[in-house]
Amino acid sequence: MASGSFIAIDLGAASGRVMISKLDKRRLTLQEIYRFPNKGISIGNSLHWDILHLWDQIIQGLSLASENYQQSIQSIGLDTWGVDFGLLDKNDVLIGNPYHYRDHRTDQIFDLAFTRLPKKQIYAKTGIQFIEFNSLFQLFSMVLKDDPQLSIAHTFLNLPDLFNFFLTGQKYNEFTISSTSQCINPNSNQWDPELISAFGIPTQIFGTIIQPGTILGKIRPPITQRLSLSQLPVVASSGHDTASAVAAVPASQSDYIYISSGTWSLMGIELNKPLINDESLNAGLSNEGGVENKIRFLKNISGLWLLQECRRIWNLQGVTFSYDDLTELAKSAKPFKSLIAVNDKRFMSPTDMSTEIQSFCKETSQPIPGDKATIIRCILESLALEYRRVAEQIDQVVGKYFSVIHIIGGGSKNTLLNQFAADATGRIVLAGPVEATVIGNTLVQAIAVGEITSLSEGRSVVRNSFEIVEYEPKHSDAWDEAYFRYLTICDSQT
Repeated sequence: MASGSFIAIDLGAASGRVMISKLDKRRLTLQEIYRFPNKGISIGNSLHWDILHLWDQIIQGLSLASENYQQSIQSIGLDTWGVDFGLLDKNDVLIGNPYHYRDHRTDQIFDLAFTRLPKKQIYAKTGIQFIEFNSLFQLFSMVLKDDPQLSIAHTFLNLPDLFNFFLTGQKYNEFTISSTSQCINPNSNQWDPELISAFGIPTQIFGTIIQPGTILGKIRPPITQRLSLSQLPVVASSGHDTASAVAAVPASQSDYIYISSGTWSLMGIELNKPLINDESLNAGLSNEGGVENKIRFLKNISGLWLLQECRRIWNLQGVTFSYDDLTELAKSAKPFKSLIAVNDKRFMSPTDMSTEIQSFCKETSQPIPGDKATIIRCILESLALEYRRVAEQIDQVVGKYFSVIHIIGGGSKNTLLNQFAADATGRIVLAGPVEATVIGNTLVQAIAVGEITSLSEGRSVVRNSFEIVEYEPKHSDAWDEAYFRYLTICDSQT
């Protein structure tokens, strides 16, 4: 294993960053070069991403990286959140600013969608969890509104593919990000034209699907001239940020559950082939693409978004909290006072998250959390109980008990939630690394250019490079009692 550096561009729903990852024999180190905010932009009644601003920030980050590390950089890779996309016209010009997945245009779309194709048939074709903002339903909403953007579209690109096109001029659909669209058959790893046509979506806009680790080509000359940057190869890394994060799970064996914890909690296991049946459909489990042809058998859980939104509103009200402050507040609150169904639609994009939580508790005949500490504890305990529910669903569907949970990503820094997860599930929790997405992005690049031979070897590098903290479960009858309350509350909302 040689030495080298890689640029990992990681775009999240709240911020983006450009990182330098240095691989030196058996160790990987990371350095943040540039960080910038990201948020949805409201235009009229719609919510969009400011894609040109993001592109400009990427260029600034690349410029800073080239000033200091140009001689050692071997490649560039980029990842983003899932489902959202851009459309190009016949001249390869971007048609408008892409919609934000929290835009309300797909609200209540399932009833109309299932008249085109029954729910069970869609799942049989795609194996994907039904979420209203999946690309399939975003595109279908454009069909229903006779959106002129769709009529002139020639190319569909999920966001990492779009930025890779900006970088290289190459138009491809990377497998891991494309699998979040609910337009791919996970058995063939190809677009499903019958499904797409059933919704009136033009099939010709979908291009060639490539595997993560494909070298797309070199950066376009106008960019290199602007940045005084050599023509570095761009790797189609695992474009979906969760796929990148899962690639960085520091496991030495396959018997584990992972939680990629951040704005969302993506909880699941890795499989060698899709698992699509009535049980997985009823449990809401997805079969998404992973690195080395793995299937990420997982469920999307509304994660620390709940906490982030409370903090945002409180900060706007003049009460400033760090995330550490919020954790300390939660420790002081009475346990299990109130619980919320964390995936309830009302928490998707509320005006005031804390008020919405209070309303939910009132409607479900629970004590109304009247202070910030109680609200925070309610969120964290409810998340941990949802982890238990999903873990048990996975056990049931797969027919196997998984005794270890790896929590990776930014949420792995939340020590209180980590302990709650261990206590609620009765399983060992291993937390870290924090920068899992950047690490996984880097590992795919390193495999692509021949610096490491496999994902297994890459995970060995992760174990050798980053601290992993273990949390032992502390059994408590109180958690069991809270879990049965939680199930009752969730059942009452379906």
